[in-house]
Amino acid sequence: MEDYLIGIGKKIKEIRKNNNQTILTLAQEAEVSNGLISRIENGRTIPSLPVLLNIIQALKVEVPEFFNALPKQKQANFLVCKAADQTLIEKEEEAEGFVYKSILGKQFSSMGMEAVLLEIHPGSKRTAVVTDAYELKYMIAGECDYHIGEEKVSLSEGDCLFFDGRIPHLPSNISQSVAKMLVIYFYQEPAH
Repeated sequence: MEDYLIGIGKKIKEIRKNNNQTILTLAQEAEVSNGLISRIENGRTIPSLPVLLNIIQALKVEVPEFFNALPKQKQANFLVCKAADQTLIEKEEEAEGFVYKSILGKQFSSMGMEAVLLEIHPGSKRTAVVTDAYELKYMIAGECDYHIGEEKVSLSEGDCLFFDGRIPHLPSNISQSVAKMLVIYFYQEPAH
C-alpha cells in the first residue's frame, strides 16, 4: 500500500508531461497551489482524496484509467534503482546550479535512521550479517555484488539498493579499486 501511494505522484507527473501541462497550469485547473503539485509529484506529500480527484480531473483522464495505470509492484526482498532509472526532481522555486535526482522512494512511519560511508577494499572478506534495520545503499564509486538471502544484485556507481537488513546479506567488491557506498540504516522505533 505504501509504495502504491508513492506511485501516485509519479503517475501525475507522467500524465502531466504527456499532456504538455506545466505544474502551474495543472495547479490552476485543479484549484491547488503549484507548490502542492510539486510536493505530490516528488513524493513529499500524499494528497487528500478530494484533492487527488480534482488533480485527476485536471489531467483529463478518467479515475479508473488513472488507477489502472499505476504500476503494480511485485513483492521482493529488496528494491534496486539503477542510475539510468533515476529521475530529475522539478522544484517549485528557482535555484541555479542545484540539481535534485530522485534515487528511491519508500514510505515509512516512525523510523530512526543512521548514515554511514562504507569502503570495501579489493580482496575483503566477511561472512553474511543481519541488522535490525532496513538498509539503503547508494554506490558512490566502484562495483560490488550484493548477496541478499539467496539472491545476488550487481551494483555500479550511481545505483541504489534498499532491503530488509534482517535478511542475511554481504557485499563483495568485484573490482580492483575501493568500492564506496553511502549506507543509511532505518531503525523501527519501539511502540510507546
